[in-house]
Amino acid sequence: MKKVTFYHAGCPVCVSAEQEFLNLVDTTTVDVNIVHLGEQKDKISTAERAGVQSVPALVLDNGHVLHINHGATLEEVRS
Repeated sequence: MKKVTFYHAGCPVCVSAEQEFLNLVDTTTVDVNIVHLGEQKDKISTAERAGVQSVPALVLDNGHVLHINHGATLEEVRS
């Protein structure tokens, strides 16, 4: 099973992107981990190490990061 992590900060852009993504992906074949960085600020450093620069972003199991639209930078989320 493939694993992906969807990072967001809870803003309208992020929530919309999350819902659209979940409507597209087959969760029986893809393990989707949703991380709300606005509520889980301790995960920001993990997102940074994965290459996330802004949210919403999707980190694939092969290490590629897909930045979707632009809701906020990680610095904005951090503050």
